[in-house]
Amino acid sequence: MEVRRIALAAGDTYELRLTGRGARGYVWTWQVTGDTDTVAVSEEPSPAAQTLPGAPVERAYLIRGRPPGGRARIRWAQIRPPYPQEAPYDEFVLDVTVT
Repeated sequence: MEVRRIALAAGDTYELRLTGRGARGYVWTWQVTGDTDTVAVSEEPSPAAQTLPGAPVERAYLIRGRPPGGRARIRWAQIRPPYPQEAPYDEFVLDVTVT
């Protein structure tokens, strides 16, 4: 699991790209902990690109700093929804400080 730390000013954005495995049934989910009002997370639309069946597809997420003075941790987990008892295939953590 990779952990990355970033600092954002209020109103600034950070784009995170993660490799998806949708053809294998995996999706990225995320959960914000800590000062949850400090950041806003949204999934950006994927560009319409020609990919081979089963090929990995990159997913883009936009993180926006909101009120200054907070810290949040965003944890992404790559899971297969039909099998909630399985451990995530991959995980990524982003620690965000908004100044």
